[in-house]
Order: sequence, then C-alpha cells, then structure tokens
Amino acid sequence: MEAIQTIAERVAVVRETIAAACQRAGRSPGDVTLVAVSKTHPPALILEALAAGVQHFGENRIEEALSKIVQVNAAAPTPVQWHMVGHVQSRKARFVIGPFALLHSLDSVHLAERLSHYAQLAGRTLDVLLEMNVSGEASKEGWAAWRWRDDRACRHALWEEVAQVLALPGLRVRGLMTMAPIVADMEQARPVFAALRELRDALAGDFPAASWHELSMGMTDDYPVAVEEGATIVRIGRAIFGERR
Repeated sequence: MEAIQTIAERVAVVRETIAAACQRAGRSPGDVTLVAVSKTHPPALILEALAAGVQHFGENRIEEALSKIVQVNAAAPTPVQWHMVGHVQSRKARFVIGPFALLHSLDSVHLAERLSHYAQLAGRTLDVLLEMNVSGEASKEGWAAWRWRDDRACRHALWEEVAQVLALPGLRVRGLMTMAPIVADMEQARPVFAALRELRDALAGDFPAASWHELSMGMTDDYPVAVEEGATIVRIGRAIFGERR
C-alpha cells in the first residue's frame, strides 16, 4: 500500500474517517467541523490544506500564530477561520481579540475577565469554549471537573464559576473543550469524551440561556471515538501535517 504523501490525500483520509464515525453514530458528517492544527508548520502547508478544502485552522501559541495569520490571510484565496486551541496566559489575552474566530481553551475566571475587558475595548464579542479537565490528569489545563457528578462541593464551585463567566460582557460561550490523556488504544479515551458530553448536557440544563452546542474533543490518535461520542469539533494536527517541525 502506498504511503499517503500529500496534504490533500491526508485531508481526504481524515474526512473519510470522520464520515465513517458519524455513520456508526447515526450522525451527519456536516455536524463535525475539522480544525487542522497547524502549530509549528509553515504557511505554505496551511495554504495546501486550504486548497484541499480545509477552512478552519488551529494554533497553540500566540506569538507563532499572529505572524502566520498575517501571511496566510494575505495569500489565501478564500476566508480562513482561525482557532486558538492552546493555553493562553492572561497577560496575552489582548492578542486573542480580533484574529481568532473561536478560543477553545478558556480555563479560568481570571482569563475570562481579561478577555472580556479587551473585547469591550475593541467593541467585539469573542466566541469561547470552556476547557474542562474531566479526566483528572494533573498535566491537563482546564477547570477541575472530574468529580462534578459525585462531589457536591466540586459541582457547586464549578457551576458558580461558569455563572461568573456567562455574566461577562464581550464573551459568548459556545460549549466545552477537553483534552483526553494519551492512550495506547483510542477506546480508553471514550469515557473522557462521554464525560464531557454529559457535563455539557448538565450545564445546558441549568444555564439554558447560553449556547452549549459545541464539543471540541478528539485529536489525531482518538478522534473517531470522539466523533462517536458527540464531538462537533475535532482538532487534527499530525494526521494532516505530519510530525511537528
């Protein structure tokens, strides 16, 4: 079997895999947004992916992203939707407002307050996802949410902070994001994705005025399972661009 070489071929395989997972789950492939995570990869490869039909690109680091966004937007024949998927330090919050269509990694009230401040100054509204640590893995960012079902204090604290974020002007919460642990078998990540979906449903029940549609979960090693569990956004880097440069 020939190795898959081109960006276009890799994008096609990812889309076929998403479609197959949707079929198994009784979903439409149109319900899943593919975000090609382009961190460490040059603008030329991003433009190849754009030519292959990808419209959404994710970056992890503010400094790297800003220069690439300028270069790609100047050369792109069609509009590009940029996503910030990495951790954002509060001192860099002002750089998120404007270039990015969606911030996946809002992980604290403090960061939300900073983003709200800069969004109001710019006269903009920033779409955000709340990053939830539902696995309990210490290395993961996000709100501590792995005990929300069985620990009343945990649930109360989480719900209280979510309410604070929802009340901030200039931000529009669209759903949740999580990162699953790295596992040998993608099936081991399924409980994490199911837990995020269940948490989203619980929050939607208690905060019905907000939009909770989006579930950003699943990366190269586990995205088929994430789609089966309800992901509306998958963040795919290596399967499209190859190993990091």
